[in-house]
Formats: sequence, structure tokens, C-alpha cells
Amino acid sequence: MFILRRTRSTTLANLRRWYPPVPARWLVDLPTNSNEPSRRSSNRWENNWSAINRLLMGKQIVLLIAVASCLTSGCASLTNPVLNGIPVRRLPNEWLTTPRRENLQTIPLSLLRRDQPQDYVLSGGDVIGVYVGGVFPLTQPNQPLPTPPVYFPSQIDPLGAGLPPSTGYPVTIRNDGTLALPLIEPMLLEGLTVEQANEKIRTVYLEKGILQSGRESVLVTLMQPRQIRVLMFRQEVGGFSTGGRGDITGNNAKQGTGHLVDLRANENDVLTAMAKTGGLPGLDAFDGIFIFRGGQSNAALTEKLASIKPSEELSAISDLGVRTDYIPTRWAAGEPPPFDPEDVILHEGDVMLLEARAKDYFYTGGLLPSGERLLPRDYDLDVVEAVSQIQGSLVNGAFGGSNFTGRLIQQGVGNPNPSALTVIRRTANGSQIPISVDLNRALTDPRERILIQPDDVLILQETSGETVARYFSDIFNFNAFFYLYRGSTGVGSAGVTQIPAANN
Repeated sequence: MFILRRTRSTTLANLRRWYPPVPARWLVDLPTNSNEPSRRSSNRWENNWSAINRLLMGKQIVLLIAVASCLTSGCASLTNPVLNGIPVRRLPNEWLTTPRRENLQTIPLSLLRRDQPQDYVLSGGDVIGVYVGGVFPLTQPNQPLPTPPVYFPSQIDPLGAGLPPSTGYPVTIRNDGTLALPLIEPMLLEGLTVEQANEKIRTVYLEKGILQSGRESVLVTLMQPRQIRVLMFRQEVGGFSTGGRGDITGNNAKQGTGHLVDLRANENDVLTAMAKTGGLPGLDAFDGIFIFRGGQSNAALTEKLASIKPSEELSAISDLGVRTDYIPTRWAAGEPPPFDPEDVILHEGDVMLLEARAKDYFYTGGLLPSGERLLPRDYDLDVVEAVSQIQGSLVNGAFGGSNFTGRLIQQGVGNPNPSALTVIRRTANGSQIPISVDLNRALTDPRERILIQPDDVLILQETSGETVARYFSDIFNFNAFFYLYRGSTGVGSAGVTQIPAANN
């Protein structure tokens, strides 16, 4: 700020040369010759110069206020409440990193399937075909023996498709493992193979003297294996619904779906249950399965799982007194699985749950497109990758290529790159801290490329220097003139002008 001081050589001509015209009333009776001093004119001189200084000072103050208003009004970089965050380099590593998801691989699917026995072992619920000559069915000694009937398991139940044909008459083994046949006491077949059961039935009838001479034929075959019924809940987009007999239909609605799954003996495992209800968990579900043992007998658990929403916590289920196993479908390579082979075996009444990743989101705002973003399930995401994934401004002068003109390069000098990224991260006690990330530095310094965690909020703004540079680049024109020739009659010139963005 400049204030003109009175000197002996100051004249009205010099005043007009240095300052713009001022109202005439301020210049009344100014002395034009410094050699004619008088007390009266000297007082007027002092008063006039004081008034001029007050006027000029007021104008400069107004000008400064106007410039400050232009720079600060509506400028988010100067009013951003989270701009002054904690720099990344000042935070401990446990605040910046999480277990990396890139190290996880799909677990070998053979670990999700139970070991297959060499021979099928009978138990309660199995349906076997039995034929005892002259006894089952009962015939007279003078009657010819009937031919034993032949059945295909798929004729009895579609779940028996793929099993070999069976002969004999269907008989179901009781839940206690015994089998009732005519003329003998119920015999225990629990734990025997089909061949062993055949030999035992033949021996009992021979010891009782029931088999007729020449009619000692006994046939025992497996007609339909026992079935284990489990309940599956899936919280995914594009869930599957079964038609009751193995028919599967798809849908694209995100909703909780439930499935009653009947599994044959020796196929009652996690892998088969998932294959019958849509396969491995989708990308919008966690890569693991909860198994509630005997959950169907717990009415409160079944009701809770049927009505649970993807955004709800499972903490309420843990209070129901049900044994729970967790089977991950992705695990670190080279490490032993965190479950035993017996854990993948499903039993009658078990309940399975594939939980949606309803809280595995991060949020964006500021100069980034605002919205809710789902974190990748199978790999980690750092700040640079997150900005690129949501098509944010990254080393392009905040110029978007998706415009009507199709232009990828901005006209003129361009604008600076917004680099002030603030990551608002929640802590374990419910509070939050702002973490300041320099995007320009993050491109060359791995320390700045922190990993995104669930519930993080990313706010991108310009620094104060970038704001001022953009402001002057948009408001003021840049002109360059070049003299092409200079002659006695004229001068030729060419000019390059930067057009303000507002008038482009």
C-alpha cells in the first residue's frame, strides 16, 4: 500500500501522473507553486492530502476484500473441514494396512468334499431291494419262483439318477438300523455293506430252516441311499431357487433366498450343497460359509436366518447356543486350512449361511464422483487404484475425457492436478481420523499408497496453491505477440490468446 507524502517539489502535474483522477472537491485551493507559502494554503494542503490518502486507502482495502472474496467464496479447498489431516508418513503401519487379499486363493475344492468310502455302508433310512426265494415274496413249494423285479433308482426318486439298477422288492431300513423280513426277527444291518447284509440274511434263513431245498436264492441290492436334509440361506445377487426335484431357476434380485437341499449319503458335504444351490459364493458375498449344527431343531435360529437382512450383524445368532463352524472358500496359499475334514460333513438338520458383504463398502466425495463403492473381494485396493477405478481426476488437470467433443487434452495451459486427498477412517472405539494423502507423491512413493478399508471416506480437493493457479488460469488471458515485420509504413504482428474456460 502506497501513501503519498507531501514534499517541496510535489505539484498537481506529478499527482495526476502517479494517481488516477480524484474528485475535484478534494483538490480545492491546492497550491501550484511551492514558492508561495502561506499559513492558510498550508492548512488546506494538509487537509487535502489527508483526504486523498484516506480515499486511496479505502479503495485499496475494498480491492483487497473483493479479491479475497473472489478467491474464497465457494472455494472448497479453502473451506474443506478435513483438509488438514494427519500426513500418512506420521501414522503407524497398523493404521494403514490390512491383511492383503492378494495372498488368498480359492481353496482346493477337494477339501470341501468328504472322503468317499470304498464300499457303501448301510444305515437307517436306506432303501434296499430284497428277494428271498420262496419267502419274499411267499410262494408254495409246488409253485415256480417269480422273477425278481428290476428297478431303476430314478423311477423312485429323481435324486437317484446315476445309480445302477437294483433288483428285489423295496424295504427301508429302520432308524435303529434294523430290517424286518417275513418269518424272522428284525435283524441289525447298521454298519454292514450290501454284500455283508446279503450274506447275513441268507445265513439267518438257513439257520431257521425256512429256505426250501433248491430255493436258497437271496438277493440284496441298494435301491435308494438315505438322504440328509439341510437348509441353505444365500444373500447374493442372482440367487437360485430350486423346484423341489433338482430344477434350478435364476434371478437377478438381491434378496435372501432359502433352499431345502436333500443330499445322498456320502455326498452330504459343503461342496455338494453349494453346487446344488448356485455354486461358490459370488463377488457380493463373503468368501466363506457359516454352518449352524442342528440349527433346524432350533426354531429361533431358523426364524432369525429366514428374516435376516444383508446389513444385519450375526451377533444375535451367537447367543442362541448353537455350535457354529466357519468354512472359508479362499485361503492363503501354502498354509493349512483352518478346519478339519470332519467339519465339511453335513448332518441332518444343519443350517448353512452365505453372508452378503453389506458392510464392505467405501465412500467418495469432493472432486471425486460421489457414491458408495463396493470393495473388491479378491484383491486389495489402494488410494491411487481407488481414484482410477471410480474414474476420478488423476494427473489430467481435472479434465474429463468423457465430454461431447471427445477431446482428451484441455485447451491452453490447462489446470493443475487436484492432489489433496483426505481419507477419513474409523477407529475401533467409534471415532475417526483424517489421513492426508498427496496423490502426486503417491505416484512415486509407495508409502503414500495406503490401502482402502471398509467404511473409509475419500474426499479429493485442491491445495491452496492449486486453487490459486486454477483461478488465475481460468480468469486471466494469456497473450503472446510476435512481430512478423517492421516497415516504414506499418508493423505486422501475430498473437496467441488463452481463452478463459468460462467463455470457451
